[in-house]
Amino acid sequence: MTSPDSKPIDTIRDGNLKATIWKRFGDNGNFYTVEFSRSYKDEQGEYHDSHSFSGAAPLPLARLANIAYDEILHHRANDRTPTE
Repeated sequence: MTSPDSKPIDTIRDGNLKATIWKRFGDNGNFYTVEFSRSYKDEQGEYHDSHSFSGAAPLPLARLANIAYDEILHHRANDRTPTE
């Protein structure tokens, strides 16, 4: 798996919604995961992420999932391309 200090390979945003794509390294090779979250600001003005979504979020989340899937396909193809 990735180390705790690793960074995502991509973050796709739509307003306060985001899809974060991570490249993982496992015993059977590389694989990708996606984390969906919603950003919000608390009373003190600090930003946080939540994994709870309102009833209006499914459509934009589906759009983010589609874009994230396309990005992962692109990265998988690059993983298979030999470097010179």
